[in-house]
Amino acid sequence: MARYDSIGINYADLRIPDARIAAAIAQALGPARSIINVGAGTGSYEPTDREVTAVEPSIEMIRKRRHPAAAVVQASADALPFDDNAFDAAMAILTIHHWPDKQAGLREVRRVTQGRIVLLTFDPAQRPWLTDYLPELARLDDAQMPAMADYARWLGPVRIEPLLVPHDCTDGFLYAYWRRPEAYLDARIRSGSSSFWALPGLEDGLARLADDLSSGAWEERYGELRHQPAYDAGYRLVIAD
Repeated sequence: MARYDSIGINYADLRIPDARIAAAIAQALGPARSIINVGAGTGSYEPTDREVTAVEPSIEMIRKRRHPAAAVVQASADALPFDDNAFDAAMAILTIHHWPDKQAGLREVRRVTQGRIVLLTFDPAQRPWLTDYLPELARLDDAQMPAMADYARWLGPVRIEPLLVPHDCTDGFLYAYWRRPEAYLDARIRSGSSSFWALPGLEDGLARLADDLSSGAWEERYGELRHQPAYDAGYRLVIAD
């Protein structure tokens, strides 16, 4: 059973696509008309003006899809049931860390795509402030996320661009609340990010965060973030032609 079948309960409510991130993804996709979205989840960031085929292993996520008109195939990234060069372009948005065989998955994406591949992923070398309270997040990123150099090895030449997170980002992924630290104390908000679902040391780290917010220590260390419109939390667009 796909992991999200049991833990994706609040996902659609908390992971509302952010229009600014959507624009960056759409621009990266270029003029492609037929697009495969691999690890599509509920359909976040799928263009509505193009022909999209979604691939998602979790039936729970498929049931919560935002774009029911799009074709949906229940399958895994490392065994895509399509012919070679079947699509103009491909996208995979904040999903690669869940793939059991990332290299095989990306090679499959390359096989079925004749043009551009756009990935939204995370650079595990980055250390957002939340990892100071929850160092297991950094270890989880190291274990789950490919290094940036891996994408060129698996896909050929790539272009890598930082994707800054807006301070009022509507999409509740892991580091989206960088300027709203109080949000991490809310269990419902945390349920929108898979990283929290089995994280060792979570309660202790959140207790330290709550104490620092109460005492003003967080403001002393990170207060300048309250005035920044966007933040480089480590998210990256990887673009392969």
